[in-house]
Amino acid sequence: MQSDKARSFNIQPSTFNIMSAAAAGLCWAGALALLIFGGLSADEPPLAPQRLIYYGLVLGAALLTFVPIERAMGMPGLTVEAVVGAALLFYGLAFVPPPTDWLLSPPDMPIYALLIGAIFLCGAASARPFLDLIGRHVFRQRIHALDKRRVRRQSYEIGLLLAALAALAGLRVLTWVSVLLLALALTIAELLFLARFQADPNA
Repeated sequence: MQSDKARSFNIQPSTFNIMSAAAAGLCWAGALALLIFGGLSADEPPLAPQRLIYYGLVLGAALLTFVPIERAMGMPGLTVEAVVGAALLFYGLAFVPPPTDWLLSPPDMPIYALLIGAIFLCGAASARPFLDLIGRHVFRQRIHALDKRRVRRQSYEIGLLLAALAALAGLRVLTWVSVLLLALALTIAELLFLARFQADPNA
């Protein structure tokens, strides 16, 4: 009897995770379907039913995706960054008219700022769990493998890289040379961080 209870206790978390992942996938699919085929427009009232459904799907997808990851991997703040980034990105894609000029054009600067900020948050939040898993296999010393401060910093660096690439595209100077130089600069900066600061697994 006791073994049956223990077995059921072990199954419940995995079952919940599967259901949460399935629900998150449905929410992402629904949000993308509305974005592509739903005819969303900025001319609609902010509280129109179609827009409310779209908001709910985006928020639900982000929460169902990142809340379990934050709890399982011990990453405080991950869900907030992911939800804000996803909300900004999907709102901008659906209801903000695309820019028609370059980044420094005054009418288009707010649009670029919105998209670049959303890309930074989404990129950092999406990269953080993968960086944590990679670090556990790459670093031999446990204190470095479990260093949450390193994982957070590296995720922000990836978000910054993606945001910088978007900014370069907005400035119409995005080339393979600029991409390689930017990636090289961030790589060198991270190597200096690793060499200078000690690991903190509780950060």
